[in-house]
Amino acid sequence: MKKSDARRGSARRTVTFDAGRNEVALIDQRLLPHQLEILRLPNYRKTAQAITNMTVRGAGAIGATAAFGLAQGAMVFRGRQVPAFVRHVKAVFAVLANARLTAVDPVNAMRFVQGRMAAGTVQERQAAAVAAAQQFADENVAECEAIGRHGSGLIRPGMRILTHCNAGALAFVDVGTATAPLYAAHAAGRRFQVFCTETRPRGQGAALTAWELAQRGIAHHIIADSAVAHLMQCGEIDCVITGSDRVLARTGEAANKIGTYGLAVLARRHRIPFYIAIPRSTIDWHMRSGAAIPIEERDEAEVLGAWGVDARGVRTHVRTANPGSRARNPAFDVTPAALITAFITPVGLLGPRQLLRHRKALELPFH
Repeated sequence: MKKSDARRGSARRTVTFDAGRNEVALIDQRLLPHQLEILRLPNYRKTAQAITNMTVRGAGAIGATAAFGLAQGAMVFRGRQVPAFVRHVKAVFAVLANARLTAVDPVNAMRFVQGRMAAGTVQERQAAAVAAAQQFADENVAECEAIGRHGSGLIRPGMRILTHCNAGALAFVDVGTATAPLYAAHAAGRRFQVFCTETRPRGQGAALTAWELAQRGIAHHIIADSAVAHLMQCGEIDCVITGSDRVLARTGEAANKIGTYGLAVLARRHRIPFYIAIPRSTIDWHMRSGAAIPIEERDEAEVLGAWGVDARGVRTHVRTANPGSRARNPAFDVTPAALITAFITPVGLLGPRQLLRHRKALELPFH
């Protein structure tokens, strides 16, 4: 995916790892769409902080960042004793795992890396960690491309597709999940219209998804979150495609950006198919209830104001709410399986109750 702005262009992945410098490099997504900046993170604690403060966001992107962060932490160990190295890696794992709680991708990504560094000397395990983290990132891209192939058939010429938040190339290492079928269909010559919900309070749909679609030349409109029901009622939306931060294989429930559950309810009311596109790392094979998914509650300032660029081009935060008022800011909600038409996965379209049946093909090899 070409990620560029008016000042400079760059064809690059959302997150990469410089093994020679032991640095994680990533796009600072807080600055988009007005400014493209690449941050270089010198240690795993800074990498964890970048996940927490939303410098990097999106299920696959924070998964790859955590994988690189684990390798980054492993590389700073200077001893030769394997037991001490294992304890050190566990501590690094804990720091990165606690950076974000709702998405399961970081934990799955790091378990994948851990499985590759389970044997050998300290030096061999360190080399294995770097190689495994890069493998995870590469496979993330390949899976998104497969999601595009399997999902593109859902996109017919002239369709009007609704998406929520950002599950595009910026939310993954590249390509994205919810956007992958759109990109594949567009590349095949089909023309259609995309509605991007603004996605309050952080506005990822307006800032990030719209930015990606504009670069691809895909027709789109940004809409207020509250406009969805009206457009569905007027027959102006043909299908919904979103991403997810955690899907429970045992129940088919899916946690995603706040507002997704409401969109699914509206889609069911208006008989509109509702699809969720996911890579393997987003699947939780163990949790048994959506009620157990930890829902992050973020800073109330996100609801009480907004970031933007003023007339001088300076990024600034402006309070829009009544002075003195407080806010609640749950960042995710959980959509029941009954409201999901199908998951678009790297192995094809699967109903919510079919995930466990395809565990062998979908589960990451952790050992």
